[in-house]
Amino acid sequence: MMFKEHKSTLVITMLCLLTLLVGCSSKIAGTVKLVDKHMQPIPNDMPNGIVVNMINTTAALENASHSVKTDELGAFKSVGGKLLPGIYKVEVSRIGYKSATQTIEVKKYRTAKLDLFLRKISEGSRKSIRKSTSDSNKIINPGEVNIQPPSM
Repeated sequence: MMFKEHKSTLVITMLCLLTLLVGCSSKIAGTVKLVDKHMQPIPNDMPNGIVVNMINTTAALENASHSVKTDELGAFKSVGGKLLPGIYKVEVSRIGYKSATQTIEVKKYRTAKLDLFLRKISEGSRKSIRKSTSDSNKIINPGEVNIQPPSM
């Protein structure tokens, strides 16, 4: 009987330790904020559902990327146990906004925190490729697409 009690106590202890290790795994957390060109918040645009890409530049390819979406307040957190320690390039983009990228170091059993700011692209600074004279003028930021109706 003593062995069974000891075994069940050991199993419970191991499960608690495993839960703690997953909770203490390496993570990236932060917020994505939508701002105007003066870095002021944009009141009528919600930052929910923005994809946050986390790319480990120091890991093997199969362990190099992880993505999550922001909540209605723009907050995000990587899933526990998905990130290895290393240097990460964190990227966000949204149509109508200039993409944001930040590099951050993720340490073992720590949560790295950061804020990313997506700046609204004003109408006058958007690019059109309609009358581009060179290939370099045709390369555009995904947030800078200016869709025009076809001409007939």
